[in-house]
Amino acid sequence: MWIAIVPAYNEAKHIETVLQNLIPCNFNLIILVANGCNDQTEEYALQARKKINLEVLSFPDLLGLDIPRAIGAAYAKRYQPQGVVFIDGDMTGKITATVCKLLQGLKKGLDLALTNCYPLPDQLSDLATNVLTYREIVNKKLGLFSKIGYATPSHGPHAISARLLAQIPVKALSIPPLALAYASRNHLQVGVAASIPHQLLGSPLRSTESEQNAADTIIGDCVQTLSYLGGTSLEEVLQSPASAEADSVYRKARRFDVLEEFITTLPSTS
Repeated sequence: MWIAIVPAYNEAKHIETVLQNLIPCNFNLIILVANGCNDQTEEYALQARKKINLEVLSFPDLLGLDIPRAIGAAYAKRYQPQGVVFIDGDMTGKITATVCKLLQGLKKGLDLALTNCYPLPDQLSDLATNVLTYREIVNKKLGLFSKIGYATPSHGPHAISARLLAQIPVKALSIPPLALAYASRNHLQVGVAASIPHQLLGSPLRSTESEQNAADTIIGDCVQTLSYLGGTSLEEVLQSPASAEADSVYRKARRFDVLEEFITTLPSTS
């Protein structure tokens, strides 16, 4: 069984396109994790049920970056899937081929299949350059930079195998570089399965403030991951932020409490 997980916050304008783009990949199930929506995201998504097998997990509050992804993964475990692909609910670009390649990557043995969102030389802003610097530090520390470049679960669609899903603490999936580090450190297969320039993902343009907060979040996640790679136990890393100065508005907004409560409501898959 192959599952797609689609986090969505107020994506009424985009969700139908996103779901339509997933149909050719023949997922057995799509899980929409709607959180904090006060528009018609869920209603529009449910209209796609005639063409896809869709389940909606609905949360009244905004859960913060990456928490919906982890919640979707925790829920997907009940189906014991062969693999799970994550696609953001605002990615309206022509990403069908990219998503299908991620599935193929899992079928060929990858446990963490990534998308390279910088396949060509590009003129980058100072903010983007700073983010890539931290991603490079993490990937080099893992000995993976020559293999995956700047690729990370923080950016673009990506996929995880049944093996990784079974092993990784669900909370770690809400800190994308940490999930990458966990997979590598536990001798699971990590690789780039697809590439697409980031501007073709179709995600809406953000405000300058939002861009800065997103960048600070990724950098903070990288700092936290480097703490893990420096010898701090995974349990300790997951219990607290890497440092107060590394925290951003978005990192502080992550609802780990909701994630932990949700996990306790799920039946055991053992």
